[in-house]
Amino acid sequence: MAMNRASFPKSLESGLNAVWMASEKMYPKDWPKIFDAKNSTKPFEEQVLRAGLGIAPLKAEGQAISEDEGGEFWSSRFVHVTAALKFALTQEALEDNLYKDLGATYTTELMRAMNETEEVLSANVFNNAFTANGGDGVPLISTAHPLWGGGTYSNKLATPADLAESSIEDMLVMIRTAVNDRGLPIALNPTQLIHGPSNVFNAVRLLRSVQRVGTGNNDINAIKSLGVFNAEPVTLRRLTDTDAWFIQTDAPMGFQFFTRKALEKGGQEDFNTGNFEYKARKRFSVGATNPRAAFASEGN
Repeated sequence: MAMNRASFPKSLESGLNAVWMASEKMYPKDWPKIFDAKNSTKPFEEQVLRAGLGIAPLKAEGQAISEDEGGEFWSSRFVHVTAALKFALTQEALEDNLYKDLGATYTTELMRAMNETEEVLSANVFNNAFTANGGDGVPLISTAHPLWGGGTYSNKLATPADLAESSIEDMLVMIRTAVNDRGLPIALNPTQLIHGPSNVFNAVRLLRSVQRVGTGNNDINAIKSLGVFNAEPVTLRRLTDTDAWFIQTDAPMGFQFFTRKALEKGGQEDFNTGNFEYKARKRFSVGATNPRAAFASEGN
């Protein structure tokens, strides 16, 4: 239904000092700071884990060389969704709006709405990280990820802990001792800390302070001294769990944002009514395949 003059009675009157909305500024997107942007030409994208070889055993003189084999393990699928929205304004509302701002205002609001959908779905990868099962049959953050060679590995603190110096250090040790699907050590490095708005000040103190935070000791802040993180902490504003925090790593096939159809937008006048209609549409998918892309705690 088109918005008409009854929706904007004050905009038909002269002498207004200002017309404003509660959301005047367009926030920069959070997801490009975390997700790898990729393009897609298919209805979905599927990624399969291929296990490699184990350790090479020692060979006794004159004995046959041992043989090993890898293979495909589990897969993850990115199914694209379509986000779309439109608005319409009557011809009379546009003609009688003395401030000539209705079209521009709601075009901006349409772009804000499209951005918000991207942001919410991207944040939900983290909001559901402790509960929604991934390609390997357990949540993205779990203590029981299966290994091809048998056994499991964890990317979650065994005992939930709030963001603190000790819990960060415990998690960094987990990252440094991570293994591949044959149980062999891998070169995995932390890249950035991801947290919710309530942890923004705590994160800055923990990562930037030269000396240890909250102690009477004169020790150095080892996290800063070692230059562990190569990026500033990321505040994920739509993270619903205020205590949850994540350390992102450089693991391949981690957080990914596939664009199937880039943002399309346009407007036209309806021949029958004279109403002006404007719409926007985008197809995309967002998620994470490799659980080693993040180590986390839901907080205490």
